[in-house]
Amino acid sequence: MAQQVIDPRDVRFVLYEQLKIEKLTQSKLYGDLNRKVFDMVIDEARSLAVKEILPTAVDGDREGCIFENGKVRVPASFHKAYKLLKEGEWFALSDDPEAGGQGMPLVILTAVMEMFHGANTAIAGLPMLGHGAGKLVEVFGTPMQKDLFLDKMYSGEWGGTMVLTEADAGSDVGNLATIAVKNDDGTYSLTGNKIFISGAEQDLTENIINPVLARIEGAPKGSAGVSLFIVPKIWVNEDGSLGEPNDIICTGIEEKIGLHGGATCSLTLGGKGNCKGFLLGKANKGLAAMFHMMNEERLSVAVQAQGMASAAYLYALNYARERKQGRHLTQMTNPDAPQVPIIQHPDVRRMLIWMKAQVEGNRSFNYYVASLIDSIKITENAEEKKRLENLMALLTPICKGYTTEKANEVCLMAIQVYGGYGACKDFPVEQLFRDVKITTIYEGTTGIQAMDFLARKIGMGKGMVFKGLLFEIGKTIIQAKEIPELEEIAKSLEKAINKFGQTALTLGQAAASAKVLSAFAAANQFLELAGDVMISWMLLWRAIAASTALKKILGDMDQEQAKKKLAKNKEAAFYDGQIQTACYFIGSQLPVACGKMDAVMNLEAAAIKITDAGFGG
Repeated sequence: MAQQVIDPRDVRFVLYEQLKIEKLTQSKLYGDLNRKVFDMVIDEARSLAVKEILPTAVDGDREGCIFENGKVRVPASFHKAYKLLKEGEWFALSDDPEAGGQGMPLVILTAVMEMFHGANTAIAGLPMLGHGAGKLVEVFGTPMQKDLFLDKMYSGEWGGTMVLTEADAGSDVGNLATIAVKNDDGTYSLTGNKIFISGAEQDLTENIINPVLARIEGAPKGSAGVSLFIVPKIWVNEDGSLGEPNDIICTGIEEKIGLHGGATCSLTLGGKGNCKGFLLGKANKGLAAMFHMMNEERLSVAVQAQGMASAAYLYALNYARERKQGRHLTQMTNPDAPQVPIIQHPDVRRMLIWMKAQVEGNRSFNYYVASLIDSIKITENAEEKKRLENLMALLTPICKGYTTEKANEVCLMAIQVYGGYGACKDFPVEQLFRDVKITTIYEGTTGIQAMDFLARKIGMGKGMVFKGLLFEIGKTIIQAKEIPELEEIAKSLEKAINKFGQTALTLGQAAASAKVLSAFAAANQFLELAGDVMISWMLLWRAIAASTALKKILGDMDQEQAKKKLAKNKEAAFYDGQIQTACYFIGSQLPVACGKMDAVMNLEAAAIKITDAGFGG
C-alpha cells in the first residue's frame, strides 16, 4: 500500500534502532511507559492523520478562513478534526500529568506532530499554538492563573496564541509600542496593535488565551522593559466562569501565499479602553520568559516543515512509481520498447534519492534534538544535564533554519517530479509548496537563526560546546570505519568535519574583528553547511544501525544471492536503502558543502562594499 504523509517503518527505525528511545523508560519519569504504549500512540496518530485530518487539507486551502465583523470562520470540515484532536487528548501529549498532560516523551510528540502537519498543517498548528501558550502559563503562571487557564488550554477546550509582532517591531521585539497600565485590582489595561498573530480568532473554541508582550508604563526602553501578559478573548472570572468579551478585537486576516486554513490576524487591544490582562511572570522579564520556551517552539516549526516535506516526498515517490512516460534509457532506440514508470529514469531517481536523504536525515535530526530535551528531563547528573542543555541550544538554530529551508526545497522538487501536473491544484504537492514557505519566516527567520548560531552558539563555553558536538560526530565516524561498506564515507565525513571546524574558527575570528560585517554576510551559508554536516552525521548513524540489521538478514550470502534477497525482502531492501542513501549524500552532496566551506572562509566582502545605489533600481 502506498504510504501517505509519513513512512511508519522509518519512524520506528529512527526511534528504536537509531536513537534507542526505549532507554527513556528506564528512568523514573518515563518508567510507567514502554514500546507497546509508544507504538499505540504512533499508530493512533497516523490513523487520525490519514483518515480525519488529511481529508480537510483541500477544504482548508480552497475555502480558507472567512473574516466578517471581527469574527473568523474556519473551513467547516475543521470542526470534526479539531473535536477528534480534543477528544484524543493530543494537545498536551508530552506534558506533566499533574498539569493536565499525558506524560509522553517529547520525541514521541515530535513523531506525532510530523504526521499531523503532513496531513494538514493548518489544523496541526492549532495544538502547537495552544500548547505553547499553555506551557508559558505552566512555567511562569501563578497558582491562580494555572487554575483558571491551564486545564482548558491543555485540553484544547480553549485556544492559545503568541501575540508578539507589531508593524514596527517584527524581529526587533524590544521596539514594541503596546502599553500596559496597572489597575487597582492588580490587573493591567493594555493598549496597542499587533499583526501576524496566528490563530488569534477562530470559531473552534469558546475562548482564546493570548500571551501578549507589552511594556508597562514607565518601564525601560528596549528589550529590558518588555513584560508578558495573559489576555483572554473572553474575560475569565475568579470562579473560572466566562465573563464579558475582552477588548481585544481582530481587525482583519492576511491573504497569504499558503496556509489559507489558518487565520493570521491583526489585533487591536484596548480600542475601547477596556482590554484587561494578568501579568505573567515578573515585570520587565517578558522576553526572558518567551525565550525560555523558544527552543521547543523552534523545534516545533522545524517539525511542521518536516511533516510537509515527508508528505511531498511520499506523494512524489508514489507518483513516480505509477506514472509511465518514455522508454527505458537503455531502450531509447527501440521503437517497440514499452513505456516505463518514471522512477526508472536516472534523473528522476536522482531527485527522489535527494529528497529521501533530506527527509530521513532531517527526521533523525529533529527526533535527536527532541530526545536531547527528554534526556535533560531525566538526567540527575548536573554536569551531564548542562552538557545536554548546551548541545540542544547549539543545535536548535540549525534544526529550525536548515530543516525549514530544505523542506521548501523538497516540496519544490516534488513538483518537479510530477512535471506539469505538479504545478496544478489537482495534485497535493502544489499546496504543500505554498504552505511550507512560512516556516522559514516565523519563530525567527533563517537569517536570524544564522546570526544566532554565529554570534552566540559556536562560541558557547569558549567554543567547547561546539567541539563537543564534533566529538560526538567523531564517535559515530569511528564506529562506521569498522564496517567495510561504510569505511570510505566515514573517512569522507571525517575530512569534512575537520574542514568544518576550521571554517567555524575562521568565521568566528572574523566576527570578532574588523571583518564582522563580512562574517555575518556569510552566516546564512555557514548555517546551511552546519545542516549538511548534521544530515551527513545522521545518515551515517542510520547506516551503521541498518548495516548491523542487514547482516542478520543476509548472513553469509554471496553477492548474487544477496541481490535476489533484496528484491524480495522488504526489510532487507529498507536497510539497504539506508546504506545507499548515506553513500549518496556523503558521496555527492557533502563534497559540494566542502566547496562552500572554502567560499565561506574567503570572507568575500562584495555584499558589504557595494553601495546602496549600486544595487540598481
